[in-house]
Amino acid sequence: MLEKVDLKAVCDKDTYKKKIGPLKERLASLDQPIKEAKLPVIILFEGWEGAGKGHVISKLILNFDPRWFTMNNTLPPTAEELREPMMWRHWKTIPEAGQMSVMDRSWYQEVSALRVENHVDELTNLRHMNEINNFERGLVDNGYLIIKIFLHISRKEMKKRFDALKEKKSTRWRVTESDEQSVREYKRFYDIYEQMLEYTNTPNAPWHVVSATDERLCTLQVFQIVADEIATALKLRKERDEAAQKTSSVIMPGQYHFLKMPDLKDIILDGKELSEEKYEKELKKEQEKLSDLHNRIYQEKIPVIIAYEGWDAAGKGGNIKRVSAALDPRGYEVMPIASPSREEKNRHFLWRFWTRLPKDGHVAIFDRTWYGRVMVERIEGFCTPADWQRAYGEINDFERQLYDWGAVILKFWIHIDNEEQLKRFNDRQNTPAKQWKITDEDWRNREKWPQYEEAVNDMLRYTSTDFAPWHVIEGNDKHYARVKTLKIINETIEERLSEGKKRKR
Repeated sequence: MLEKVDLKAVCDKDTYKKKIGPLKERLASLDQPIKEAKLPVIILFEGWEGAGKGHVISKLILNFDPRWFTMNNTLPPTAEELREPMMWRHWKTIPEAGQMSVMDRSWYQEVSALRVENHVDELTNLRHMNEINNFERGLVDNGYLIIKIFLHISRKEMKKRFDALKEKKSTRWRVTESDEQSVREYKRFYDIYEQMLEYTNTPNAPWHVVSATDERLCTLQVFQIVADEIATALKLRKERDEAAQKTSSVIMPGQYHFLKMPDLKDIILDGKELSEEKYEKELKKEQEKLSDLHNRIYQEKIPVIIAYEGWDAAGKGGNIKRVSAALDPRGYEVMPIASPSREEKNRHFLWRFWTRLPKDGHVAIFDRTWYGRVMVERIEGFCTPADWQRAYGEINDFERQLYDWGAVILKFWIHIDNEEQLKRFNDRQNTPAKQWKITDEDWRNREKWPQYEEAVNDMLRYTSTDFAPWHVIEGNDKHYARVKTLKIINETIEERLSEGKKRKR
């Protein structure tokens, strides 16, 4: 892609003056339509050191209302950010619907400059680029516009600019060792950028490579690209919203290995019971084991993510309580997931989960999860059919990134039958100390048992992967369910520890 750019092209002053005014007017007129259409826009700039990214960005943002955009200067990851998956820090920056994010550098640092600095091998780099493609595809599929601009200059032009800076005492400090390295190893960086551009130049988020040799020409081209891309996205927005209301009838969970899971109706609940005496003995044994394992995963810096789903009144809360009782309170967090807030609704549905991940060596326990997208949101019509049908693949991509980061992923569906749920509902309704646990919504959801059962079967079928399998826990007897869950957690962590040293990122 780089070789196709004419680095000698220039724009004369008269042409620039003639074209720049109308372009500024076009850009300035986009704020309100973006807000009204609730179109989230990401404009990211990558390119060579010394190409003038900051200068072009400064000119561009003067055309926008500062209330509707944020400026993100992406630096190398901090020590804290390195304890999370690669894309974690970038998920945190995505804008709300109707707003823009302008980025000086982005997630592409990891597959360009930082790839060189950190001596990232080819296989890891390929995985990182796949994660980026999945990330961008997921955002675009959920209504985001991503405009990617790469500013290109020759080695000769770069050296000339750095030499000019070094001649003056007041600007000499601006030329860093990494700048000097870019000049010395121009060919190496050229090949890395070319691979990055080619591999991540997708229909969802294509690259625009712009010559930055001539400042006037560069400014005109950048302004034109941004104005055209946003105008096109706004034009297509209405068509997209109308099309999203139609059922696609196609579930695409991704190219993963799925484990065969039984339908809920085929799961035997009878006979799965523990006496009080055996329960107390087994519970204590498994909790002591988990307490020891918690120390070991902290030392090995292995993150553990435990996800709970299940029928209302299935006993998730009591189950979580017995698990958390075995953990050091400094190393875990329980996150009850309720209906999304306004801020959460205005972003990709996975945003609120990416921002709640544990550090390595810590445990995150989710009471309800990202699977709400393919259950309650599907059944209640809180998202379109296209949204929830697409979500299986997005969730599998999400969990795969967590696995590649090194996380242990445990997913539990606490299962009870219809009669047991009714019994527990009535018990809550008739016991003053428990009445807070039962709501009108619980009774309404109970009426939709068949729809939920179908949705759960689909969830188990399309998201039980070999790296993040589902565990169906027979929950008619709470004692049995608690002990079985603890045993699975312990066995899974022990297996992970037996693999040896932590996977490389």
